[in-house]
Amino acid sequence: MFNCMLLRLKSLLSHPLSRGLDIDSPEANSIRSHIIDKKPFLKAIYKQWYTEISNSLPLTLLGPVLEIGSGGGFLKEFVPDLITSEILPIPGADILLDGRCLPFKENSLRGIVMVDVFHHLPRTSSFLKNAAGCVKPGGVIVMLEPWNTRWSRFVYQYLHHEPFDDETKELDFPEGGPLSKANSALPWIVFSRDKEKLEREYPAWRIQKLTLHTPFRYLISGGMSYISLSPAFLYKTWCRVESIFKPWMNSWAMFATIILINENN
Repeated sequence: MFNCMLLRLKSLLSHPLSRGLDIDSPEANSIRSHIIDKKPFLKAIYKQWYTEISNSLPLTLLGPVLEIGSGGGFLKEFVPDLITSEILPIPGADILLDGRCLPFKENSLRGIVMVDVFHHLPRTSSFLKNAAGCVKPGGVIVMLEPWNTRWSRFVYQYLHHEPFDDETKELDFPEGGPLSKANSALPWIVFSRDKEKLEREYPAWRIQKLTLHTPFRYLISGGMSYISLSPAFLYKTWCRVESIFKPWMNSWAMFATIILINENN
């Protein structure tokens, strides 16, 4: 009964452009870009996230910044020296690449950034090792990812289309569609549950900062799959509501901003 009610609710709230969409197709990125542009509440979330990412990049280093999985986003408006990339051939991306094999010279980047991408990487070990060579010492990886809390676990398991497995012992998962194959619990597993393993196996990377946030706004916005549940003029009101929950983000957050700094000499 509960699952039937959820399916009915998801059908009623689904965004018209997302119905029947093959999320692994190149065309899906154009549709996502259109959805962000036409949903001011959702776009306000991305603007805030992009501002946070931009402010987290080192100003004392030279070199470009690589965005992995640029998709339908607009981060280049906030980071002028950004190199956008995608695993699918889409208009607007500067280069086509796989995050596990980065075609950059050693110590050539001052940073790598990504939004909702890390949990799609089927071989996280390959990415972290490759990134340690490409990013300059003192450079960073800044990622904004789903996080595992009591609240988010319910949302990701029952209201989200991507797999969520917070009990798996395997960091890598079978390859499949670049967007449909994922584990939304992966960032929490790597940077919290198995943090000691990260520090032991990837000594170049240290977690500089990990901030939990956004318990309700993305859900209210409808994201890419659902219609918005709030008008844009209430965005700041929802920000204030979320600020009340700040002391309890370990239980309520749906996302985390994770900053890794390269400590290679």
